[in-house]
Amino acid sequence: MEVIKVGVIGVGHLGQHHARIYSELPQTHLMGVADVDQNRRTEIGNRLGVAHFEDYRSLLSQVDAVSVAVPTLQHREVVSNCLEAGVHVLVEKPIAATPEQGLQMVSRAKQNGLVLHVGHVERFNPVRELVQDLISNPRFIECHRLAPFQPRGTDVDVVLDLMIHDVDLILSFGLGQVNTVKAVGIAVLSPQIDFAHARVEFDKGCVVNLTASRISTGRLRKMRLFQEHLYLSVDFLSRQGIVYRQTELTAAEASVQEETIQAGDEEPLKRELQAFVQAIQTGDPAGVSGEEGLAALELVHAIIHSISGTPYPLTGMSKIEP
Repeated sequence: MEVIKVGVIGVGHLGQHHARIYSELPQTHLMGVADVDQNRRTEIGNRLGVAHFEDYRSLLSQVDAVSVAVPTLQHREVVSNCLEAGVHVLVEKPIAATPEQGLQMVSRAKQNGLVLHVGHVERFNPVRELVQDLISNPRFIECHRLAPFQPRGTDVDVVLDLMIHDVDLILSFGLGQVNTVKAVGIAVLSPQIDFAHARVEFDKGCVVNLTASRISTGRLRKMRLFQEHLYLSVDFLSRQGIVYRQTELTAAEASVQEETIQAGDEEPLKRELQAFVQAIQTGDPAGVSGEEGLAALELVHAIIHSISGTPYPLTGMSKIEP
């Protein structure tokens, strides 16, 4: 199968790992990297033995596909220019700063017949794959995603920065349309919201509570899920799941079976980039599509609007099937 020529636009905290993995994959040939920071692009380019550019547009004529890992507010401009140049794009989450911008990007990719994936990397956590088939019509889900404070990422609030990971995950469970969203949040150490809690109700009957904080003393990425005859606890950091099943029900007692699931240590980002390349080569929709990224962004904005006390129309919410 033809090797895909790739580049990376933005080689900061996340982009450097995109470049590293592309340089290692047999399906890809890393042609170069681009970054406005001269020291950064030179360091990564020299480390991987590839060309480095200040203007990412100089890279586009040399590649079939790119990863875009620039700040969120630049996503629309950079991704749109890449799509106009006929280049497939994987853009780090969120797809854009606003749903309107995301919709423009999705439409442009479709018009040009190009792959547009969004970097919701938690979808590629090996433990998620192990527990996915266990999930069937959940009634209640609780998500906690906590992290210590760091200046990186504070150009957007914690809902766009952290909570969106869990928003994308719950939408992938096929819960149906969103009925109601209620949320609270507060800015603590930055001008943006640093702590947020949201309650989302879906038309199939599931209620989801989401908590995200970037002012915690440690890291936590856990999900608890309840459905008929099954309780599931997932730790995305340790990649471990605990399953409690009802195995027997009599008039006298219920029998419960406990099972621990441990996923492997394969790098989620590597799996994500492999899915992107596979989609380009074969059309296999294994990655997180632009439409799915847009659905997550729509729900995130409904949460942000609820925090600010302003209305947001839920009728446009996309229904994402698993």
